[in-house]
Amino acid sequence: MGTIILFYKYVSIPYPKQILKWLKKLCADLQLTGRILLANEGINGTVAGDTQNIDRLIQLLDEHELFGNIDFKKDEGDASYFPRMQITIRPEVVHLGLDTQKVTPENGGTHLKPEEVHSLLEKNPDDLVVLDTRNNYEWEIGKFKQAITPDIDSFREFPKYVDEHLDTFKNKQVLMYCTGGIRCERATAYLNQKGIAKKVFQIEGGIVRYCEKYPEGFFRGKNYVFDRRIAVKINEDILGHCRLCDTSADDYTNCLNAECNDHYIACTQCFNAYKNCCSKQCFELVSSKKVRQRIPFEAARSGK
Repeated sequence: MGTIILFYKYVSIPYPKQILKWLKKLCADLQLTGRILLANEGINGTVAGDTQNIDRLIQLLDEHELFGNIDFKKDEGDASYFPRMQITIRPEVVHLGLDTQKVTPENGGTHLKPEEVHSLLEKNPDDLVVLDTRNNYEWEIGKFKQAITPDIDSFREFPKYVDEHLDTFKNKQVLMYCTGGIRCERATAYLNQKGIAKKVFQIEGGIVRYCEKYPEGFFRGKNYVFDRRIAVKINEDILGHCRLCDTSADDYTNCLNAECNDHYIACTQCFNAYKNCCSKQCFELVSSKKVRQRIPFEAARSGK
């Protein structure tokens, strides 16, 4: 077993094409897989491979003039967790859809360490609002207790949600969180710009760092991740429900009907009965060979 790392840094990158060329060669030489997004505003990556090679990548990034002092979040994994190494240049390292020069991490919320977050949640002041900045399919299987969970399909919908619910945050202490912290850097800045919250906080290191310290804390269920693991089990709580029978379940899969390919939760019984299809209709189409089948990746259902 190797290592998988999650990392980001908001930093001005004047020439991202040069960084892209450097990283492509470096990751190829180290036989790494994953995704790295580059933009003028910074870097955002999830990379997997042999532990020795991952450590070498970390060393070289840390030595680079732009990428020192990155908080690398590590977990068990290997190069098979991604089909390939993909490094691309984008307008934003996470697509919020807002001007990167106007909504910046410099104006973001106050970083709270996991211990400070836990203490705040234990005190649970009357004016505290806990806000999940992730997508609906993420928080469906894991979230902080009493968190507000916006019904959004993508992060770029988050600003609209904030605009439509400003009264919820008026004169409140707002604690915002995401997987590893990157989305909150600019999401908290957006809320700060509204000038309505009493105080805006973000969890330093996100769910990952909090759950390392408090696996039986206020976050319950699984932490959704964007690789073939799909989700990392934090504790025994099961928050989700099988789409087909509505029993408690939190294993995601994708419909075997390649034309559907819907991402859904299924219990083991329904997964087997419907042969990895999200509905009776898709099951019948696949069974009658009227549609192309997606190649399943069974290991993705382990949730490890």
